[in-house]
This record gives sequence, structure tokens and C-alpha cells, in this order.
Amino acid sequence: MKIYLFIWKIERGSVGRALLHMALDRRTLRKNSDVSFFKLLGTGTGERFTPRDADASTWALLVRTNQELESFSAGAPVKHWRKFSVNEEIYNLAPLSSHGQWGGVEPFTPLNENKWDGEITAITRAKIRWNHNLRFWRAVPSVTDSLHKAPGLIRAIGIGEAPIGLQGTFSHWKSQADLRTFAYKGEAHQEAIRLTSEIQWYSEELFARFAILSHKSSPTKAE
Repeated sequence: MKIYLFIWKIERGSVGRALLHMALDRRTLRKNSDVSFFKLLGTGTGERFTPRDADASTWALLVRTNQELESFSAGAPVKHWRKFSVNEEIYNLAPLSSHGQWGGVEPFTPLNENKWDGEITAITRAKIRWNHNLRFWRAVPSVTDSLHKAPGLIRAIGIGEAPIGLQGTFSHWKSQADLRTFAYKGEAHQEAIRLTSEIQWYSEELFARFAILSHKSSPTKAE
């Protein structure tokens, strides 16, 4: 199976079109027999995980398929997003480790992580219990502040299927060692892990790491 993450930048005037495709593309992807898992995602700064963080200029698609990248990119919905986006990034990923579920399934089958020493990405995703949203938001700033200052971090953005309650992060790191240092030695992150265990504010969560097989960013021509 192939794992691809597409990230599209759009102009302000195309937000309505993006929202329409967020709805319509679900049907297209469900009908594609080559697609076994997908998530259409909004993005944000990932600093507070509230609706105020939302970035209406950036949208994403995470997909698991048996199609090669060129073949999948030639079809809908990718070709539709290319028509009104101004830039496209594509991450071609291979799972190194994965723990938890997303939408009631375990979407990624890990490889042997010891065989990879290049750049990696991490995806965290959680379904927050409604009665814990406010407490979760209060705990987030210290973790995200330390994340953005972490050595070896190349980029980090918030991702989500909805403005509230379905939250996650996508981060790109120079190495697995850099990510491990942040995850297991950072005081803010360790405190967040302790609170997660104590409060049980997630009804579902997933943490996955991926080898970056390829990554490219290129301008597209908006209509």
C-alpha cells in the first residue's frame, strides 16, 4: 500500500470552492476501489487547537491506496484541486510505526523502523471528549511552544477533520532521533502525556511515524 499526503495552498477567493470539494471528494474517494483509507483535512497553526487557529488557505488529503503516485495524481480529486490551488506539496510516505486508531480502524501497517535513517514525518490525531475541550485547550500552548522550538523540527501544522473535537498535528523532522528527543525528553510533552493518562480526555487517538520516500513542492496554476 502507498501513503500520500497532499497539501494545497489556495487564494482567499477560493475558500468556498475548497469547502465544496471537501464535501464532494468524500464521495469520489469512497467510490475508488483502489483507495482503502482517506481523510480530507483542514489545517491550522496548531498553536492552540481552537477554531481561531484555522488556516483557510491550506487544505490537505491523506490517502492510502494501491495506486502509484503518478496514477493517483492524474485522477480526481487531485486534478480538481490543482485547478484552483496555487501550490501543491506531495509527501510519499512509508509507515515506520503506528499506535492507535483513526475512525475506528488502524490505517497504517508499519515497516521496520530501524532500517530508516532519513527525514521522517509524524502524525498525531485525537478525538477529544466534549467535556474536556476547555481543559485540553488550556494545556496545549506549552506543548506547542516547545514543539516549534524543538531541534530538528522542519515544520509543524495543525490538521483536523472538523474545527472542534477532531484535532491533530503533522510534523516533519530531520531524523527519528530528533523526534524521540522531543517526545520522550521534553518536559512539556511529558507533562501532556501524564495528563492524558490521568484525565482520559481522548476517546480515540493515534500516533504514527513515517519515512519520507519523497517530498516535492511545486506551484500550480489557479483558474
